[in-house]
Amino acid sequence: MTKDIVIIGAGPAGIFTALEMIRKGSKKKIAIVEKGQPINRRRCPKAQTGYCVNCRPYCHITTGFSGAGAFSDGKLSLSCEVGGDFPTLIGPANAQALIDYTDTIYLEFGADTHVEGVGNDADVREIRKRAIQAGLKLVDCPIRHLGTERAQSLYGAIQAYLEEHGVELIFGWECEDLIIDGETCLGVQLRKGEETQEIRAPKTIVATGRRGADWLERLCAEHGIAHQPGTVDIGVRVECRNEVMEEVNRVLYESKLIGYPKPFKNKVRTFCQNPGGFVSQENYDNDLAVVNGHSYKDKKSDNTNVSILCSHNFSVPFNQPIAYAQKVGELTNMLANGHILVQRFGDILDGKRTWEHELAQSNVRPTLPDAVAGDITAAMPYRAMINIINFIQAMDIVVPGFASAETLLYSPELKFYSNRVKMDTNLNTNVKGLHCLGDSSGWTRGLMMASAMGVMMGRQLAKEEE
Repeated sequence: MTKDIVIIGAGPAGIFTALEMIRKGSKKKIAIVEKGQPINRRRCPKAQTGYCVNCRPYCHITTGFSGAGAFSDGKLSLSCEVGGDFPTLIGPANAQALIDYTDTIYLEFGADTHVEGVGNDADVREIRKRAIQAGLKLVDCPIRHLGTERAQSLYGAIQAYLEEHGVELIFGWECEDLIIDGETCLGVQLRKGEETQEIRAPKTIVATGRRGADWLERLCAEHGIAHQPGTVDIGVRVECRNEVMEEVNRVLYESKLIGYPKPFKNKVRTFCQNPGGFVSQENYDNDLAVVNGHSYKDKKSDNTNVSILCSHNFSVPFNQPIAYAQKVGELTNMLANGHILVQRFGDILDGKRTWEHELAQSNVRPTLPDAVAGDITAAMPYRAMINIINFIQAMDIVVPGFASAETLLYSPELKFYSNRVKMDTNLNTNVKGLHCLGDSSGWTRGLMMASAMGVMMGRQLAKEEE
């Protein structure tokens, strides 16, 4: 098969590349290859079974059209200060302009016009004051909340739009390798069970998301694609009652806080806060179960969950940060028999494991029903665990009650985007005809910044036709 453009991965970066090319009047023949299913065929059976059945050959929550975005809470961060290091590549002003433009596209396809976290200046100042007292930095970031159920509808509309405008969506095929001749990428090799095929194209876009970060890291090493180890995030998902988080939920919706707690002074941050949300499980390759969180527009729980992530930067001779994070996750999964571990914060401080009957007696009831009560500290590295404990205690100054003995910690929460592909300001790699976008490239973190990076790629490709 021959195309003008082949895009690997139907997540936000790949989707918005094709979308922007269409909007710019491109006549190129575009194919998007996605190993998962169309949006209307993505189903997580946990809603019926009540527990994760470890779907094969891939997890429907992380794989399929729109990537993890279809089953996430669908938060669009509208500030270039949030969402990765892409602004350092193209400049903050350019990044913000792309975000503003990309936001209009989301609105066209049905995103909620309401923006969270704006118009409460006096309340924000009070929260910022407490953050400063705690040694934390509050990052202002307006949020457009799609909601899990509405995100699926929105991305479904985008899928239909791409199909109507001639983009060939190839589902159920996995990219095995790139076709590289010398210093030029000529296309991709695909596999579906025992079947194989090639797609030849002058332009290849790799946009495989966090799930594809490990795969892309291996390809970079095999084919000499210039890259460098970046940051890997290891942490927990914290869950407490809505009453505890009531003020920050109302004023900010998502409290983005950053700290550098003693004694290690590593960067620790909050991420993906879900008021009235639900803790969820995602399965990655090799049966790795990781925790995440999401929230619906209409369906609410009694709890708020938020991720606390510790950033780890490794230096020589170690250059496998993704593998390091995976080992942490595997050890935690081992203790939980393939599930997610949950532990009360007070039990961590007391040096004891949590038991199921203790969870049943607590004010905070887990929204992930098949999480296994146990001891997170038996698997979490000492450095990360101390960072998490000290950060939670600092958070208690900003949000009184956050460090309650009954606050729940779920593990492992891991973010696989540590491999950083080297590119110029036009998103060119050192391999001619090859571009790498989104979270797998190491430049973005989250829906909006990945989408904006895709918009920029689409413009670059459309401009070449002029």
